[in-house]
Amino acid sequence: MKSWLAAARPRTLPLSLASIILGSFLASSAGQFSWTIFVLASLTTIFLQILSNFANDYGDAVSGKDTAERVGPRRAVATGLITKESMFRAMIVMSVLALISGIWLLVAALRDAPSAYFWIFLGLGVLCIGAAIAYTNGKHPYGYSGFGDLAVLLFFGWTGVLGTYFLHTLSFEPLLLLPATSVGFLATGVLNINNIRDIETDAKTGKVSIPVRLGRARAIRYHWLLLLGGMICAVLYTLIVGHNWFSWLYLLAFPLFVLNGRAVANHQKPGELNPRLGQLALSTLLFVVLWGVAMVI
Repeated sequence: MKSWLAAARPRTLPLSLASIILGSFLASSAGQFSWTIFVLASLTTIFLQILSNFANDYGDAVSGKDTAERVGPRRAVATGLITKESMFRAMIVMSVLALISGIWLLVAALRDAPSAYFWIFLGLGVLCIGAAIAYTNGKHPYGYSGFGDLAVLLFFGWTGVLGTYFLHTLSFEPLLLLPATSVGFLATGVLNINNIRDIETDAKTGKVSIPVRLGRARAIRYHWLLLLGGMICAVLYTLIVGHNWFSWLYLLAFPLFVLNGRAVANHQKPGELNPRLGQLALSTLLFVVLWGVAMVI
């Protein structure tokens, strides 16, 4: 059980839920919120995140990318704690659970909407499942070619926030791209820390992440751009729609992002970056909650 819990990586769940929470807060501020949709969207996201973590564990082991030199937490399949066959079956189970939960969500949210919406969102859900698996699996895993950052921005930011908002309200507001991009940039920052930590082992095993392409110095500058980009998008959105001083409540989380950027820049040993992953994920969740509370009060 401990091995399965470790493979599920529960510390990644707060970050995956951040977009669902923000999208729901945005819908609530527009006067439209459903607990049923929020719970089902959160459940579906949790299943997708665990699927992604299982698939990453499986793919890295099968491809040989997870070696004894890896600095981060050791993976279950690579260490033999869980067999490849068991992990593959677990991936199938999580895919089915995500699909069932997702269909339930769409039925609840879109019962009064045109049927085309259901099929569009179902296709998007299948794409999410495929993306979770294909990150480190298949003939050409996109996570090994530097496209993981784009995928995180797309799914943790734009799809998560805008999709959740739409399911609550059956509407789309272009201005919401700002908060969606804000969360997407911060989520990408978490992946970037992971890739900076693993830059040497990734280069040796042929995993061409963004930090491997850029080098450590420029990857750190890229990290600052992600953090600053997330903060700037939030500020721009508030300048456009903010009504009072309370709209700026989320600024309380900004020092945590600055501390994260400084720590990533100053740490020299790869292992020292491990705590910064969780710190940025939790800081992003706090940022989202503060921002959401400011919206609905």
